Amino acid sequence: MSNPLKTAFIGLGVMGYPMAGHLKSAGHDVCVFNRSSEKTEKWVEEHGGQGAPTPREAALDADIVFACVGADDDVRAVVYGPDGAFASMQKGAIFVDHTTVSAHLARELDTETQTRGFEFLDAPVSGGEAGARGGVLTVMVGGDEAVFARAEPVLAAYARTAALIGPAGAGQLAKMVNQICIAGLVQGLAEGLNFGQRAGLDMEKVIQVISRGAAQSWQMENRWQTMLANEFEHGFAVNWMRKDLAICLEEAKSNKARLPGTALIDQFYAQIQARGGERWDTSSLMQLLAKD
Repeated sequence: MSNPLKTAFIGLGVMGYPMAGHLKSAGHDVCVFNRSSEKTEKWVEEHGGQGAPTPREAALDADIVFACVGADDDVRAVVYGPDGAFASMQKGAIFVDHTTVSAHLARELDTETQTRGFEFLDAPVSGGEAGARGGVLTVMVGGDEAVFARAEPVLAAYARTAALIGPAGAGQLAKMVNQICIAGLVQGLAEGLNFGQRAGLDMEKVIQVISRGAAQSWQMENRWQTMLANEFEHGFAVNWMRKDLAICLEEAKSNKARLPGTALIDQFYAQIQARGGERWDTSSLMQLLAKD
């Protein structure tokens, strides 16, 4: 629990909506903005606090402004221009971007905020909708150590873990590592489950055993049942995973990292999209292995 602060939260999607709610429950003064005013009104009715018609008005006099929107251009749309958050943020305030975006944008925003006299942290999250609702997200942060120290007690409202990785951009790079690892895990899990099914094994017994060994993962423990049941109308959408993997693959061009497996799995997700699974959970890779 931190001292109550005046905060703004921009973006009330599946992640931002509960995250802003946790801030309010922790005692902070919260003003929210969402492109859909209906979502803003719903949040205010449920949690109290205030709603604003523009990011500029939401950010006015705030100590910390949080954003969790869609992609690079969405972030630019809510921070720049006469109605953007940067137009009203006070000197010394902190802008915390929870959106998963490019490291290039994170560095751009860091430079821009320094020019304007306030602070910046790039802080993408992991844990999905369930983690946001439960207040147990993992936050990977890039920025200045002193700024992170100011923000960390506030992040605790919805984070189980928040760690400073390095300077601006490091949080986004860490999130890329996270997504690369998850893509490989999900593909491996899908292949293993499909293999076990075709071999005629009792997969519940198999999972009970191997989830206590070296193969254990969050994906295994939380997705094996729905994968075997061919249920994918939940969780982190394929569209969003492809957006994240595109960021990873683009960054790899700059740092010369080889991502052959990631590139292949990205194409598998493209096949899921072609089947109409844009909003299916990322575990829907299982679909491509289903029996004919």
